[in-house]
Amino acid sequence: MDECWTKIDQLSVRYLESGKGKNRHILFIHGLGSAADRWMNIPDVLSTDFHCIALDLPGFGESGKPVKIDYTIDYFRRFIVSFLKKLSIHNEPTCLIGHSLGGYIAAEIAIQNQNYVNQLVLIDSSGMLDQPTPILEEYLEAAMNPTKDNVRKAFEKMVADPSRIPSLLVDGFIRRINMPNAKKAFKSTLVNSATTQIGSNRLNQINNIPTLILWGIHDKVIPLEYSKFFKDSIDNSQLEVIYDAGHAPFAEKPTQVSELLKKFLM
Repeated sequence: MDECWTKIDQLSVRYLESGKGKNRHILFIHGLGSAADRWMNIPDVLSTDFHCIALDLPGFGESGKPVKIDYTIDYFRRFIVSFLKKLSIHNEPTCLIGHSLGGYIAAEIAIQNQNYVNQLVLIDSSGMLDQPTPILEEYLEAAMNPTKDNVRKAFEKMVADPSRIPSLLVDGFIRRINMPNAKKAFKSTLVNSATTQIGSNRLNQINNIPTLILWGIHDKVIPLEYSKFFKDSIDNSQLEVIYDAGHAPFAEKPTQVSELLKKFLM
C-alpha cells in the first residue's frame, strides 16, 4: 500500500491506499490503540478488485493528536464522513470494515449516514459494553505506563496463542503511545467507547445494509456472546466465528478472513 497524507480541519491524517482507480471502495477502520498498518496485507489482497484505504484515526498512529478534543464515537463518525468527502468517494459504493472501536464507529456511520455505506463488516465490535472489561482495564494501564513487559502481557491476553505477538507489535505500540498527546487520546477514547451502547433499536435502522459480523471464538476483550447482540439486531447480517483466534482474527487468521471478506464483498 502507498502511504498518503491529507488534512481534515487542519488535522494531519495518515492513510494507506491501494487499488486506486477502482470504482468500489473499502475503508478499514482500526481499533483502540492501533493504526492502519495493523491490517497487514489484507487491503492489498482485496485491492485487485477494490480501492482500499486504511487510515490512522485522529489520536492514533501517525495522525494528528489534538489536545482539546473529546474523543467520542460521534467525533470519529463526523471525522470519517469528512474524510470520505475529502477523498471524493462519499457518493460511490463503499464498504466500511471496522475492528473493535472501528466497528462501533462504522456502525454509527451506517446508522446516521446510510447513503455513505453499501456494505458493512464488524469485527469483534465494541458498541455494546456498559463498562470496560477486565482486559480493557489492563490495556489502559499498559497504555498509561507502557513497558515491554506489561504491554506484551496485555496483548498476549487478546490472542488465542500468545506466541503470535511479535516484538515489532509491542515496540510499535510503545513508540506510538509515547507520542505527544497519545495517552490522552487513548484514555478519552476508551472511556467514551466502553461505557456507551449503540442499542438494538438503533442497529435495526441498518437492516437494509448487508452486514458481515466476524468474531474470534477466544476473544476475551469483547467476548463472543456480544456478537449475538449485533446478529439479532441487524436482520440483513451473517455471523462467522473464527476458530483459534482472539480479539483480532484478521491478524491471527488473515487468509481465512481474507477469503470470508472476498466472498461477502463479491
